[in-house]
Amino acid sequence: MSKTRYIFITGGVSSSLGKGVTVAALGCLLEARGYTVSLQKMDPYINIDPGTMSPYQHGEVYVTEDGAETDLDLGYYERFTKSKFSRKNSVSTGQIYHAVIERERKGDYLGRTVQVVPHITNEIRNRIYNLTRDQETDFVIVEIGGTVGDIESIPFLEAIRQMRYEHGSSQVLFLHLTLVPTITAAGEAKTKPTQHSVKELLALGIQPDVLICRINKPMSKEMKNKISLFCNVKEQNVISAVDITTSIYEIPLMYREDKLDEVVLNALGMDLRKLNFSQWENMVKKIRNTKKTVKVALIGKYISLQDAYRSVYESLAHGGIANDVEVDVVKINPEDIDSKNIKELLKGVHGVLVPGGFGERGIEGKIAAIHYARTKNIPFFGICLGMQCAVIEFARHVLGFKDANSTEFKPNVEYPVISMIEEQKEIERMGGTMRLGAYPCLVKKGSLAHAEYKSDRISERHRHRFEFTLRYKDDFEKKGMNLSGFSPDGSLAEIVEVPNHPWFIGVQFHPEFQSKPTDPHPLFAGFIKAATKLAKKTED
Repeated sequence: MSKTRYIFITGGVSSSLGKGVTVAALGCLLEARGYTVSLQKMDPYINIDPGTMSPYQHGEVYVTEDGAETDLDLGYYERFTKSKFSRKNSVSTGQIYHAVIERERKGDYLGRTVQVVPHITNEIRNRIYNLTRDQETDFVIVEIGGTVGDIESIPFLEAIRQMRYEHGSSQVLFLHLTLVPTITAAGEAKTKPTQHSVKELLALGIQPDVLICRINKPMSKEMKNKISLFCNVKEQNVISAVDITTSIYEIPLMYREDKLDEVVLNALGMDLRKLNFSQWENMVKKIRNTKKTVKVALIGKYISLQDAYRSVYESLAHGGIANDVEVDVVKINPEDIDSKNIKELLKGVHGVLVPGGFGERGIEGKIAAIHYARTKNIPFFGICLGMQCAVIEFARHVLGFKDANSTEFKPNVEYPVISMIEEQKEIERMGGTMRLGAYPCLVKKGSLAHAEYKSDRISERHRHRFEFTLRYKDDFEKKGMNLSGFSPDGSLAEIVEVPNHPWFIGVQFHPEFQSKPTDPHPLFAGFIKAATKLAKKTED
């Protein structure tokens, strides 16, 4: 029998309680005790993946090394742990049913009636076991998306019930994250919603072993005792998840203080190895002791939803950690920008960042912001679409190509400085038509990018359809733009720079997917360093 232990985390009462961060924090703590972990997200939606979903619906799409478009929770998993994840770590109902129906069409079920139990539940379990087939890990921690009581989650809950039945409590642990709301008028925290949530789970055959309770202040011993009694969970296994005010990176420390890792290891009969947590503690200490602030304008059309640019916000914070500053992100909708108000909108900012995205809406505002940053010597960082907008801006205002644009926005443009990848021009389907995942890039020596990476060869993750149009390469270089990063065969431009500027880089890839609080991405660290210099200069 496999020695891997399985931990399943479910959510109750309300959505958005922080299951993803809890999974990541637990993984962080177990790694700090010398164990290996693999984390998995099970999403109950019927989409195959979030690749074609609006950021307003699902937040950002997180891209793994192997090119899977996944839930943003995988970003938390990678930022909090040392593990690398792949498409195996992200599962949706759509993938499960698609696999089962394909097998049924091929006749693999030999004419039997295909049902939720056992065929769908077997496929769910198979996806969990897949994580340890190539390389055994000590722990597989699985987040079951949605909230207990949702009809979509029932097959997943039935599958994990079967796993507990098969492997027993020494190998399978159930952890339930729930809400203990405070009634504002009375100022009293109420445990009843948690009790009802646990009853929902019990009706499905699942008895939680550990309860994590989201609450605005630590639970009293009396409250823990009450929850323990009514939910049939040991009192020491009732954990407070108090609202964090400073940084989400404090969450592993909070869980450690309430001994979550010890509770889990004891419940599964595992050794309580020595905790090596100094690197994480020192990082959090830096955040808590930061006194200086820099302002960075993020020009994005999805700014109304915090999760739409989640990895970018986190990576900017990591750049702040590297430079001992707090990054104050000024969110600006590009549709609100015009030539009359740009000076006022960008007043007092020390850096401008334009993130990735799709579609024409807000493009002219982004280009105007880039023009202002380039001509006013404000550090600029363009990511994916942000890099493409920087190319368009430079073509219009430096090369004199007044009509320059991307064929994404203007198919018959006179100067298509950004155009679709040649071999994909005939593809019309929305899914699977992009350059996705990790690709190598050669970085030109003597460039700003090389100074930041300190390497000639890098690997970064992509998610886009359009590229720099290579036939304009000489035109751009003659006018001073430095194309400092290319694919190894020289056919794809990956990094552009404007020399004689405090800091101006556009990249075709998404560096935010490789940044960690304990290991900030060099480009984000460099960008915030340049912003910090401008802030100091402004103060002086």
